[in-house]
Amino acid sequence: MGQLAHLRVLELASVLAGPSVGQFFAELGADVIKVENVRAGGDVTRTWKLATEKTDDRSAYFCSVNWGKKSIAVDLNTTQGRLIVHRLAAVSDIVLVSYKPGDAEKLGVDFETLSLSNDKLIYGSITGYGAHNPDVGYDAIIQAEAGFMLLNGEPGRSSLKMPVALMDVLAGHQLKEGLLLALMERMISGKGKKVEVSLIQSGVASLVNQATNYLIAGKTPAKQGSIHPNIAPYGDMFTTADGKELILAVGNDRQFEDLCFLLGIPDVSSDEKFKTNSSRVLHRAELQDALRERISLQRSDEFARELKEKKIPGGLLNDLRQVFEMKEAKELLMEQDGLKGVRSFVAINDQKSDLSSPPKLGEHTDQILRDILHMGDGDIEQLRGKKVVG
Repeated sequence: MGQLAHLRVLELASVLAGPSVGQFFAELGADVIKVENVRAGGDVTRTWKLATEKTDDRSAYFCSVNWGKKSIAVDLNTTQGRLIVHRLAAVSDIVLVSYKPGDAEKLGVDFETLSLSNDKLIYGSITGYGAHNPDVGYDAIIQAEAGFMLLNGEPGRSSLKMPVALMDVLAGHQLKEGLLLALMERMISGKGKKVEVSLIQSGVASLVNQATNYLIAGKTPAKQGSIHPNIAPYGDMFTTADGKELILAVGNDRQFEDLCFLLGIPDVSSDEKFKTNSSRVLHRAELQDALRERISLQRSDEFARELKEKKIPGGLLNDLRQVFEMKEAKELLMEQDGLKGVRSFVAINDQKSDLSSPPKLGEHTDQILRDILHMGDGDIEQLRGKKVVG
């Protein structure tokens, strides 16, 4: 039994941001019911497959954020389909949606409608640009518009988006926080509320020091590769003698002194051009040349081990095979029904995951209608015959 085993979450959201919140609650023990559009074939990510991928309707992408859920396939464009969702919402604690503004109202699954029969309902909504902007939010576009892409890449070369849907991930975390606060408020007031998060504001709120470099220091950040604009050598990349890439993240003068001693160039740390972080940032190109020459003579495994022993922040770049050989990564793995996944919630490190595998489309339709809404087999078959459920 998880910490939130007493909660029921109704997930009307699709793709990544909203479903990531649903999996978070499932990992904490909540009963999460994923409502999917039977007419459209369910969550669109079921079809987002790699060119070489051979899976059923649970694609690798779908499996990233849909563990521990039950799936009911419903046609919300029908009166009976909407009634099913209304009845489920009436016995749920949280509803998750990711409709563009106005669509939830058209389908009759907006907060005002659903809360009429459940004034304790907490309604979590993710949009692209907020409740009053009808534009559809796509992660890649938000990465561009929120400033991330012009910051990402090498100087003088094309801008790059992040290799994961980072704006979706950030918005999901924002919504989790808002929903947990709403649950705390409900313990006092007994009333539910609507919690709204947009991708664009989640992105802007996550610019952190890059935002204040502009707002306070008047510096418009530009592409710098992986280097940190305020710290050196931090984010600087080097190649070892055996051709491995290595990154440094030296955050203070003592660490820099230890690095120079390890490399056999203690005079560099005492040079006025490199003695303090401010001077190292100012003379970064010269610093990189000095470090590059010495690091190019080091064997990767031995040098990485020595950095860790001396508590100097630095590490080799891992591919995902190497990542999932790490003890820390193995602790997050889930495996059921021949599928593997990664836990999204890591604050409880001794938590044992026994989540069910991501559901097939409509896998639990009959179970949900029978056990929660108390429908008989005849009624269920009648709904299926009308293609209201699948």
